[in-house]
Amino acid sequence: MTPILMLGAGRMGGAMLDGWRAAGAFQASDLLIRDPNSGPSATAAAEAGAILNPPDAELARARTVVLAVKPQLWREAAAETASWLAEDAVIVSIAAGVKAADISREFGGRPVARVMPTTAAAIGQGTASLYADDPAALARAHALFEPLGAVVDLVDEGQMHAATAVSGSAPAYLYAFIEALEGAGAAAGLSAADARRLARSTLTGAAALLAKTGEDPAELRRQVTSPGGTTEAALNVLLQARGGLPDLLREAVGAAVRRSKALGS
Repeated sequence: MTPILMLGAGRMGGAMLDGWRAAGAFQASDLLIRDPNSGPSATAAAEAGAILNPPDAELARARTVVLAVKPQLWREAAAETASWLAEDAVIVSIAAGVKAADISREFGGRPVARVMPTTAAAIGQGTASLYADDPAALARAHALFEPLGAVVDLVDEGQMHAATAVSGSAPAYLYAFIEALEGAGAAAGLSAADARRLARSTLTGAAALLAKTGEDPAELRRQVTSPGGTTEAALNVLLQARGGLPDLLREAVGAAVRRSKALGS
């Protein structure tokens, strides 16, 4: 499956490079990176032996092509590289919303796997949703992302929109929640530094407990919610008030799904 050609090494592509390097998944010399605005991850990979911005003729060596450019730029990337690729190259795309059939057509009919990853891949804690109707392409995607964390196979390409909204975009939801909780703590009288430390430590600890125990989150919520207590009072606002958290998240996920579909049109 190597060499691997990375088309784009921005935040997500860079996270993949960092994660592979930390896991020892691939030799740096097996990586070709195409990115005119190379960031620190691409630079570090190049210093370890990857080939940064190789000439067009070198692209023919790639057996796996990771399409990691912004969704708005994928056609441009395909036009610049498709004619140089080997016939047996496999395309693995992380471009949100862009259908596999469209990508395959622009890359000369080559097999395509679609992936929606998360940036925690950089520390081996990523989550990747995978879809491909070609078994070889799906296996290639597994080989790329299993060293970076958890993988979930989707049975229908249409589910990629929901996976994008529930997983790919979700780290930002969590960061926004933590940001708001820090602000609420400061408004309640804590110093900004104390609110920040309490909010971050508590939520990362709760997430670690969820991961370690495998308990249903509803059960863990019940375990820390005493009847008539302070937690129940807060949850009455978050869960039961009009426009509370469940309604907001359904609306947020729906908005992300609609945008994912629009990006692919």
